[in-house]
Amino acid sequence: MRPAPYHVPVNESILDLWRRLSGWPGGPRLFSFLVGRFARYSGSIGARVLELEPGHCVLTLRDRPKVRNHLRSVHATALVTLGELASGLAMTAAMPPRTRAIVTRLEIEYLKKARGPLSAHGSAPIPANDEKQEYVAVASIRNTDDEEVALIGVHWLVGPEKSKESS
Repeated sequence: MRPAPYHVPVNESILDLWRRLSGWPGGPRLFSFLVGRFARYSGSIGARVLELEPGHCVLTLRDRPKVRNHLRSVHATALVTLGELASGLAMTAAMPPRTRAIVTRLEIEYLKKARGPLSAHGSAPIPANDEKQEYVAVASIRNTDDEEVALIGVHWLVGPEKSKESS
């Protein structure tokens, strides 16, 4: 029997959950775990949330065998997953209540081999309303020398939630 999935309501409470947990010892780690359970593929890389506010997110990723390629650097798909997660959290934290979002396009530029601990700095525009519109969020992935190793552009289609009657 499968365990019941964790349910973290998106946008309206993700920021509240972060604000409640981030001030406690182990809170950011628990928050990161919950995000990883909610977005399971993104959770597979084991990124940790360091900062989250509307339109802004900072994540870290440890360099370990699970995320490496045959060249002993962080794999391209781990980098794009890290960037998509950073942009997604920044976008989700910025969205008005009762909206939803989906990625429509990803663009990534790999600038150099990614080795060692990495940080992803996601930034997203703050939508003024819940009208259906596309936004572009970006994430810069940096190594410990603050060199940019990858730059990701993520196109998000944001719009109102479907009402229960129209489902």
